[in-house]
Amino acid sequence: MPTPAAPARSDARILVAGTGPAGLIAALAFADAGFGVTLVGPDVNIRDGRTTALMNPALALLDRVGVLKTLAHNSAPLKVMRIVDGTSRLIRSPAVTFHASEVGEHRFGLNIPNSVMVATLAEAVAVNPAIEWKKTLVESWDLRSEAAAAHLADGSAVEAKLAVAADGRLSPAREAAGISVSSRPFPQAALVLNFAHTVDHNFTSTEFHTETGPFTQVPLPGRRSSLVCVVGPETAQQLAALDVDALSLHIERRMQSMLGRVTVEPGSQIYPLSTSTPWRFAHNRVALVGEAAHVFPPIGAQGLNLGIRDITDLVEVASQNPTDPGSPKALLTYDLKRRPDIVARTSAVNLLNRSLLSDMLPAQIARSATLGVLGRFAPVRAFFVREGLQPGSGFSAIAGSLREQVQR
Repeated sequence: MPTPAAPARSDARILVAGTGPAGLIAALAFADAGFGVTLVGPDVNIRDGRTTALMNPALALLDRVGVLKTLAHNSAPLKVMRIVDGTSRLIRSPAVTFHASEVGEHRFGLNIPNSVMVATLAEAVAVNPAIEWKKTLVESWDLRSEAAAAHLADGSAVEAKLAVAADGRLSPAREAAGISVSSRPFPQAALVLNFAHTVDHNFTSTEFHTETGPFTQVPLPGRRSSLVCVVGPETAQQLAALDVDALSLHIERRMQSMLGRVTVEPGSQIYPLSTSTPWRFAHNRVALVGEAAHVFPPIGAQGLNLGIRDITDLVEVASQNPTDPGSPKALLTYDLKRRPDIVARTSAVNLLNRSLLSDMLPAQIARSATLGVLGRFAPVRAFFVREGLQPGSGFSAIAGSLREQVQR
């Protein structure tokens, strides 16, 4: 097999602000596409005890930039995903189980510890000759018509044709670009922790839908799992204050002992929940990715997967405009390309979250009916899974099936 040609180098420089997973991945992806990159941000946080479930399309980008093999050794595959109604309401939804084999895959993706992910990504960035990493912060932005300039805390300045805002939900780059945001807090907080258990998880993730939000177990290597427990803020604080034995017993009971005896590991964290959507996703030489572009509750493993689609689309648009990837034309193309996906995913997650919090009977009936259809009809379930993994892939599968029937 012939060796693929190396990407053509572009003279246009890319500035990436932010050194979380989205910023590190963006820097690697732009370098892989032939751009010189300046990454601005402090050393990575390797003490983050959370995990991230990345689906196969997102893993494809990590494979392309050369980090997937290392990550896979320290992660657990997701082969089965279940939704279980854990409410005590009048209308309860049937359990729904999704198997990767239903869509011809051996896994949906991998559940990766964040500490492993950022350490691996940071190592790849550090050895990439196309990436200059300035381990400082942006103090101010100067966004001119011909370039974006960042004035850094170390006294230096960086100029680039395109600035990638991967600097989080409060994004200073987004604010400097004049992009307004619609935000709303939820009366919820996520208690996040890891735990050991005595029964094998068999690479199955279970999302319990409760009156306070999702209670989601995701497998880790061995007989270990991660947990995201969404409850009211006061309840989250009360749970975190419990001793290990009491918290372990609480989680075991909430999971109906399906993984046997539970032992919570040290290092639980609490995160308030909110939703946030910018009015546009690119403007004034700045393009938004990751949490700078979308924030919503942790339902259905959408967060960083959506962020990686931001990066994939932005790199594609930049590669089509190599001399000026931050031009108004390029940024408008990116905005139009990302808008349907971001708006649809954000709306769907927020709607499902509100349906869990609502005591209204119509909301319970609608949720139960939807999950009932998914549970009973394999083709509908397969369509839902494909669309969850990659927007448009469900429709592509239907079109392919129709073509096969016509050809017969």
